[in-house]
Amino acid sequence: MTPSETEGPYFVDERLNRSDITTDPSNGSTRNGAPLNLTFQVSRVGTGGCNALSGAQVDVWHCDAAGVYSDVAAQSTIGRRFLRGYQVTDTDGIAKFTTIYPGWYTGRAVHIHFKVRTFSGATKSYEFSSQLFFDEAVTDAVYKTAPYNSRPSRDTRNQADMVYTSNGNSGAMLLVKPTPSGSGYAAAFAIGLHL
Repeated sequence: MTPSETEGPYFVDERLNRSDITTDPSNGSTRNGAPLNLTFQVSRVGTGGCNALSGAQVDVWHCDAAGVYSDVAAQSTIGRRFLRGYQVTDTDGIAKFTTIYPGWYTGRAVHIHFKVRTFSGATKSYEFSSQLFFDEAVTDAVYKTAPYNSRPSRDTRNQADMVYTSNGNSGAMLLVKPTPSGSGYAAAFAIGLHL
């Protein structure tokens, strides 16, 4: 099963049902960065194996190429809503997002936060939070390009990240290795949940 990780301080329940999270609906601007098509496949783990979990809400949120999150008072971005959104899994348990390769900020390795929730009517019946981490070699290549290369070298790699190394190095089970796709990258991650 997929290990949970801390939600972190920057989750905001924006209720933005959208697959393309690169734009900011508050002003129509787009966040620059290497395009990333991110696919989640969510399954329910049971005694009989894994079955696709349809109708689950998958939220994602992450920082931009400069390491900034939207709608955060400490980063002077209240009211902005870039790089946040959710999708509901289809009958195959799939939720897809169009985003950019995440940037970095001091003390953390490159990551994307995600949350899976199920509802019974309007009442939340299940919630799971975790984070995805990125292959170091891919990140090194991405960070040689604009706009990432306008910043100094990142200060924390996966093996030095407090979240990656927690829970018996659980970040290794949350690692994605994006592959080149068009002008950017594509990554997929399978989630197994014991509901």
